[in-house]
Amino acid sequence: MWYHGRSEKNLGVVGLAVSSNGVHWQRGDEALGSTSGTGIVMSCGADWWAFDTKSIRPAEVMIMSSDKVRVSSAVYWMYYTGFSSEEVELPPDFAKQYSLCNPESLKIDSEDGFVRVFRSLPGLAISQDGRNWARIEGDHHSGALFDVGSNGEWDSLFIASPHVVFHTNGDLRMYYHSFDPNLGKFSIGLARSRDGIKWLKLGKVMNAGLTEGCFDEMGLLNPCVVKEKKDGKYLMAYEGIAKDGKKSIGLAISDDGLKDWRRVGDEPVLKASSENGWDSKGVGSPCLVQMEGDEHQWRLYYTGFGNDGSTGIGFAVSHGNYMTSFRRWVGFHL
Repeated sequence: MWYHGRSEKNLGVVGLAVSSNGVHWQRGDEALGSTSGTGIVMSCGADWWAFDTKSIRPAEVMIMSSDKVRVSSAVYWMYYTGFSSEEVELPPDFAKQYSLCNPESLKIDSEDGFVRVFRSLPGLAISQDGRNWARIEGDHHSGALFDVGSNGEWDSLFIASPHVVFHTNGDLRMYYHSFDPNLGKFSIGLARSRDGIKWLKLGKVMNAGLTEGCFDEMGLLNPCVVKEKKDGKYLMAYEGIAKDGKKSIGLAISDDGLKDWRRVGDEPVLKASSENGWDSKGVGSPCLVQMEGDEHQWRLYYTGFGNDGSTGIGFAVSHGNYMTSFRRWVGFHL
């Protein structure tokens, strides 16, 4: 498992944890010097002009081979969000409605009531062992894979959480989120690529919920898209934000993964826990995993937000065959 972590010393790095069953995980306190080979495996960019000098967050790790990368066998490809020191301004209403107090927000409060966050762009790194990573420079002058949209476009502020799905040879799809300044809400967009390095943006694929009071009324973030093994349909788990700022996880489905995404029910598949729970302030950043040997069994790994602003990683299992809800893991599950 590759995850984002931060401390007083590190604003945002990528860590590695290992598990033999996907339930119990181990990590190291330091980098590769730990006996288990876990810990920090990738830090921020060192070049002043790079797009990822402030913080980095992994979004998707895949095993692929490509003519563009000269290696004898398949390697790990990590698509990640990189943050620079450039600031992006969000409207006062955004700060008023959502208390982005969790330590992952990377927010900067300003005296004029606006919220400023660090601009982010999508990046790519490769590795032969999952521990030692080398950045692949994209077409953008900062090394990112592509730039934000032009002024007035829905993704003109930042690009975040680039989740990539392998469809067929020569067809990779990237789902990402941004904040639409025209709507004042988060949305999810799509880009396509033949080689995983050069990308063409195709616009939005999902907007915020239209029903007043719905769990994703103010937008959708951190998409995770999986191609179902049984019938080839695409499932998208995403983080939804309600009008009061509460975060929960929703699910959508599409026949081809390109358009006509339909929400699975009107309620989230996973909500915040009880008042005293470690994830009582919200859940998000979902990662869907379909289990081998049982096409109806899914695991949902997610980030939980606690009362004290801390975050952690948990998982839930699907309840029934239709994935309309998940229940938190409460014991060893095979």
